[in-house]
Amino acid sequence: MKDFIIVGFGLAGLSFAEILDRNQKSYVVFENNSELSSRVAGGLYNPVILKRFTPAWMASEQLALALSVYKNVEKQLNESFITELPVLRRFNTVEEQNLWFTACDKPILNEFLSSDLVKNENVALDIPFQFGQVKHTGRIEVKKMLCSYLSYIETRQLLFKESFEHTALDVQEDYVSYKGIRAKNIIFCEGYGLRNNPFFNYLPLQGNKGEYIIIKSKDLQLQEAVKSSIFIIPLGGDLYKVGATYNRDDKTSVVTELAKEELRMKLDRFLNVDYEIVDQVAGIRPTTKDRRPFVGTHREHLNLHIINGLGSRGILIGPYAAKGLYDYITKSTPLHTEIDIKRFD
Repeated sequence: MKDFIIVGFGLAGLSFAEILDRNQKSYVVFENNSELSSRVAGGLYNPVILKRFTPAWMASEQLALALSVYKNVEKQLNESFITELPVLRRFNTVEEQNLWFTACDKPILNEFLSSDLVKNENVALDIPFQFGQVKHTGRIEVKKMLCSYLSYIETRQLLFKESFEHTALDVQEDYVSYKGIRAKNIIFCEGYGLRNNPFFNYLPLQGNKGEYIIIKSKDLQLQEAVKSSIFIIPLGGDLYKVGATYNRDDKTSVVTELAKEELRMKLDRFLNVDYEIVDQVAGIRPTTKDRRPFVGTHREHLNLHIINGLGSRGILIGPYAAKGLYDYITKSTPLHTEIDIKRFD
C-alpha cells in the first residue's frame, strides 16, 4: 500500500513529490510527457506583474516557499537549477516611468521594486528611458529540473512512463487501486490534460497556448532578463529565450509561423543587432478564469485530489499549492478559500 499515486509531473507534481520525499511518504508517479507547459515555461521567478506594476497574489509567501523547495531539490539531486537573474522593465513612456515610482512607494511593493532606475549601457537595445529593476528575481531551469527529478524517481523504480487510464482506477472508501497498485490517495497534476479526467473535468479549466522562440546573437551580450512587450531571457552561450505569446483559441502544442512573426515583430522594435532564430517551442498553459489554481479534494471521493490551473506563474504558486494540499490531507488544515475547488461546488 502506497501513500500516494501522482498523475502528471510538471511543477505541481514535482512540488508534491518533494513534500512526500521530505516527509518520508511512499508514492509512485505516472507521466507520459503529453502535457508540456512546465517544460516550455520561461523559467523566471518574478513576484511582480510588470504590465501593471502590481504584486502577484501572495507574492512574498510564495517566493520564500518556492525558493526553499527548489533549493532542497538541488541539494537532494546534487545539481544546480537556480540562477539569480535581474529583471529589468523597459519603460515606453515618461508616464510609465512615473507609475513605477508610484508603485515603489506602496508598502506591498517596495520590497520588490527598486526606486533607483538603471541606465541602459547596452547598445544592442533601443531604450529611450531608463529601466526599472525588480528585486528578488531569478531563473529556474525548469526542464532540466523536471527531467532530473524524473530520473531520480525512475532509479527508485517509482516511475511509470505511460498514459493514465482513468477508467481503470478503482476507488474504494479508504484506498484506490490502479493496475495492481494500491494507495491511500491519488493526486491529479495533469495540467491541460484535466479535460480528459472524468473525476475533475467539471472544473472550468481554460487552456492558453504560449509560444517562445530561442534566438542566438553574439552581439546582444545581455546579462539580465529584459521585459518590454515580451521577455528576453539569457540562457548562456549567446542564446536567449524570447516570448511569450498568449492564444486562447489554439489548443494544440504545435509551433506556428504566426506566433514566430509576432515575437519577431515585437523584438525588432527595440533590438538593434542581428540575431538568428534557432528554435521555437509551444505548450498549453492550464489557466483559470479567476487566476487561482484548482486545489482540493473530490466532493464525493475523499481520496481523490487535484492540483491544477497554475497558469503562467507555476514556478511560484506550485510549491504553495502543493504544501496547502498536503497539509489539508495529512493535518486537516483548511485550504485557502481562493484556491479551494469547493468554490465551484
